[in-house]
Amino acid sequence: MTDGVLSYARTVDRALTHRAAVSECFLTDALRTGERTFRVAAQPPRAHLYYSDHVTDARTAPSYDPLLVLEIFRQSCILASHEYLAAPQDSSFVFDRGTLEVTDPEALTVGERPAALTVEGEFTEVRERAGRPCGATAEVRASADGRAAATMRLAFRWIPRRSMLQLRARARTALAGTPHRAHPLVNRLVPAQVGRELSANVVLGRVTVSSAPQADPEVVAQVVVDRGHPALFDHYVDHIPGAVMFEALRQTATAAARELCGLDVAPQHLALTGCEVTFRKFGEFELPTDCRARVAEGADGRPVLDLVLEQEGDVLASARVTLAVRDRALSERDGCGSRDVVVPGAHPRFLTAA
Repeated sequence: MTDGVLSYARTVDRALTHRAAVSECFLTDALRTGERTFRVAAQPPRAHLYYSDHVTDARTAPSYDPLLVLEIFRQSCILASHEYLAAPQDSSFVFDRGTLEVTDPEALTVGERPAALTVEGEFTEVRERAGRPCGATAEVRASADGRAAATMRLAFRWIPRRSMLQLRARARTALAGTPHRAHPLVNRLVPAQVGRELSANVVLGRVTVSSAPQADPEVVAQVVVDRGHPALFDHYVDHIPGAVMFEALRQTATAAARELCGLDVAPQHLALTGCEVTFRKFGEFELPTDCRARVAEGADGRPVLDLVLEQEGDVLASARVTLAVRDRALSERDGCGSRDVVVPGAHPRFLTAA
């Protein structure tokens, strides 16, 4: 770590960001700027198996993925907790809540050279146990080449690894032997339906659009958890990682915005600009996972979706995702208030699976 100007020459020790692969560690430097403030340097990759795999055309110039910025925020908070709050190296981090906002999507446009991304952070709350820090709430702001791009508020805690292993062992012992339905490990959506090029980066299987009597219409997606994915599963975990959950939320929101809001645009023209999520429970590999989406109350014509990730009735996470149509203003006909475009009836409609 430097004691002055941030360096972009090499990555930090990957252990400080809880990454197994050096290529998945995006931070290059950090320094403490005050009792509870810090600054971090990061270099987002311009070409990445997962984060760069988005369909582009004349209207969608390549840009850095908002979920890549979220990952840089996450790594920054972990590093700062280790370096400046004395979080033990053998800690397991648990993220409880997060609110991401992309304040300037144009700032994330991919240029001819790698962007120099700077994160300004502040621990606004530090929680203690037995007189030692055990969790925090952080406010972080990212700038790309000096241009403000995104902000996030994260609440998280760290637990001794031995305690985490014991906690997870008890939870897994209580699992039911047979889930109510089989896992959807194949038959993913066609990549273009969620704005992707590669099938490996599609995390949704069967998707239905239905409207029950006296209930708001909703999209229900079966989540595909591919534990062989080298980026989403950078290292061994015994539960569904947050990266998979965020991608499931985004892809389900994209499908729901087009199906429930009547947006007559290609999936690659929908960009995530906001995500507010609360994690409630660990997701188990043995249980099938669904993601449900409905138009948010008070959306006022914008593609804003309320989503729930669940396993057999138990909520893993709840979220509100805000999307924006790239390079195009929403017309009245395209707004989320146009409920007449929803296919009604008791029989659900299905999106195409490969």
